[in-house]
Amino acid sequence: MARIICIDYGGKRTGIAITDPLQIIATGLTTIDTPKLIPFLKDYFAKEPVERILIGMPLNLDDTPTHATPLVKQAIQLLQKNFPHIPIEEWDERFSSKMAKQAMLDMGMKKKQRRDKKLVDEIAATILLQEYMERKV
Repeated sequence: MARIICIDYGGKRTGIAITDPLQIIATGLTTIDTPKLIPFLKDYFAKEPVERILIGMPLNLDDTPTHATPLVKQAIQLLQKNFPHIPIEEWDERFSSKMAKQAMLDMGMKKKQRRDKKLVDEIAATILLQEYMERKV
């Protein structure tokens, strides 16, 4: 089986998580500077088979778009242009950063580690991906 990759897209940084080949476990892969996303993915896809791209869609509690929604929509268009053979699925990312921070607290991470926005983004992507896999079973 091929992997599923999850993207927690942001204006500055993008958190990335990936499944194992059997799509059982979601693991944080990295956080990269957003302008480097497409070259990073091209390199990664050349090494690993990926069957789907999951991207977090920012929405308000009432399902209306947030200030970040248009940015993510542009990212989806860019992904579709560069990877037309890989399906892209949007996934509700409400509370993912908050859940990531709580997970970091639950893991006993020090305050300095919890302030690392790169780590928060990577964990948020991992939570989104795990949630997706649990709901798709």
